[in-house]
Amino acid sequence: MIFDSYEAYRAANFKPKVCILGSGPAGTTIARKLGAAGIPVVVLEAGSREFSEESQDFYRGATVGDFYFDLDITRLRYMGGSSNHWAGWCRVLDKQDFEPKAWAPDTGWPIRRADIEPYLPEVHDILDLPDFRPDVPISDDIRWVQLIKSPAVRFGEKFAGELDKSRNIAVVLNTYATELAGDGKRVTGAKLWSNDQDAGAFSADYFIACTGGLENSRLLLWSNQRSNGGVVPNATALGRYWMEHPTFEGGNAILADYGEFEVDTVNEAFFSPTLAAMERLRIMNFGIRLIETPYAGVKHVIADLACTAPDMAEWVAYQLSQNLRCAAQLYVAWEQAPLASNQIELSKTDVDHAGVPRIELHWKKSELERRTLVEGLKLFGTTLIEKDLGRVRLMDWIANGEDYPTNEETAGHHHMGGTRMGTDVTRSVVDANCKVHGMDNLYVGGSSVFCTSGQANPTTTITALACRLGDHLSKVVSV
Repeated sequence: MIFDSYEAYRAANFKPKVCILGSGPAGTTIARKLGAAGIPVVVLEAGSREFSEESQDFYRGATVGDFYFDLDITRLRYMGGSSNHWAGWCRVLDKQDFEPKAWAPDTGWPIRRADIEPYLPEVHDILDLPDFRPDVPISDDIRWVQLIKSPAVRFGEKFAGELDKSRNIAVVLNTYATELAGDGKRVTGAKLWSNDQDAGAFSADYFIACTGGLENSRLLLWSNQRSNGGVVPNATALGRYWMEHPTFEGGNAILADYGEFEVDTVNEAFFSPTLAAMERLRIMNFGIRLIETPYAGVKHVIADLACTAPDMAEWVAYQLSQNLRCAAQLYVAWEQAPLASNQIELSKTDVDHAGVPRIELHWKKSELERRTLVEGLKLFGTTLIEKDLGRVRLMDWIANGEDYPTNEETAGHHHMGGTRMGTDVTRSVVDANCKVHGMDNLYVGGSSVFCTSGQANPTTTITALACRLGDHLSKVVSV
C-alpha cells in the first residue's frame, strides 16, 4: 500500500510492528524482507513520488573544510532516495576492506565479507546484476577488477507496484520523522511532519533509520539532543568517522595495446592494488579507471609526455614505429581513512521548515589520502613498465604537490560512516547487527554503518547489509 499523506495512512488503520524511516535501497530492501516474512511494516518517506525543489530544500546544509558538493545536490529526497541519481556502478567491498589495517587507526569491521556473501544472489536479483567474476592479477601489486554497470535500478520505480499491492507493507509519502523519543533503552515514539505541518506522534515496536549517509546522523543527533541522550545512550562516535571516495583525474597513459586489458561496453577497465601492495606502501585501497582515448587524443598525450617525461621518448618512439598509438585517461577514486574529526554536526543557526537544525559537515582529506593517490598511480605506472604494457604521466597538480582542484569530480557522492558498526561503544554507534548500542528496538540501515569505505561504490554492499538486517529482524520481531 502506498499513501500520499499521513492522514490517508491513518484512515486505513494499518497496524505496523516495524517503522522504517526512508525508502532508498536500504529501507525498501528491509521492508520487502519483513513483508515477505509476514511482518507488518510501515515505511515513512519524507519526500513524494517525484522530485521537488520544496522537498530538496530540507537537505540544505553547510560544509566546513575541503571543497565539497552542496548538500542539497549530493542526495535526493523522494521515493527511492538517492537511487534516483545512482549511476548503477556495482562492486562489493573487498575482503580486505573488512579487516583492520595496522597503519590506519579505527579500521576493521566486527563482521567479515563472508557474513554478507550468502546474500549476494539476492542482491543480484534486486540490482539486476550478473554474477561477479574473480579479479585477475596483472602483477604482484595490481589486479584487474570487475565493476559492473547495472541498469541503475530506481527503487521507487522498480518496486512501486509490489509495494502498492502488499498487504504487509505501507509506504507513507510526504511524511518526515523529525525526531525520535527514547528513554535510554527503547525508542518510545516519533514526531512527524507531513504535508507542511505537524502530524503529531507515532509509535511502533521497532524503528529502523534508513534516511541516508548524512541524514541518519542528523536524525539521531537531534533526537538525542531533544531526549537528553535517550535515543543513543553511547553517543561518543555519533556523527563521526564520516567518509567519502575522493575522485580525480590522475593522469594519462600510453598503452602498447588496448587488447592487453578487458574493457567493458564503454571501453573502460578498472584496477586495484593487492593487499600486499597496500601493506608495503602503507596506503588505503584505491580504484583506477582506465578510459580508452579516441585516436584524435593520442597526439596531445604523446606531446605532453615528450615535453614532461623525456625518459619515455625511446619507448614511445618504438611503439609509434609499430603503429600502436593507444592512449588512455586515468581516473582515481580511493578509500578515505576513518577519522573522528570528519563528522556531521547540527547547525547552531540554521533550521529547516520543520524546525530541525540543518547539517554542518566537517570534511577534510588527510595526508594518508594524498599518499594513497600518489603512490597508487606510481604503483600502476610501475606495473605497466615492468610488464612493458605502457607508460603513465601524472597530472601536473599531483606531480607538483599542488592543492586538489575544485573543477573536477571531487568525490563519488558516497556518504559513509557517522553511525558506524563496532564493538567499542566509544568508537561505534551500532553493533554487528546494526542495532544501536544500548537500545532494544532501534536499528540503522545504509552506508552510515560502514566502518571503512574501501574503494568500491557502496550501493551493492548497502543492499547486502540490508538483506542481512532484514533477515535478522525477521527472526527478532515476533508476529
